[in-house]
Amino acid sequence: MPGSPYLDEPPKGLWTWPRLLRVVGLPLSAFLAACAYYGVLFEALAILTATVFVATWLKR
Repeated sequence: MPGSPYLDEPPKGLWTWPRLLRVVGLPLSAFLAACAYYGVLFEALAILTATVFVATWLKR
């Protein structure tokens, strides 16, 4: 990986930005685009925000 501090491959289990964007970014952007198309973008963002807040709060 260019610009990486690792010699060959990143350590197993490490989420690098390219992998994170592929796994989370693409499905999330498709979901939000569909919500915008159906006119429920604000509700979807509110539910996503609440879900992340509760998950973070429970993890503590």
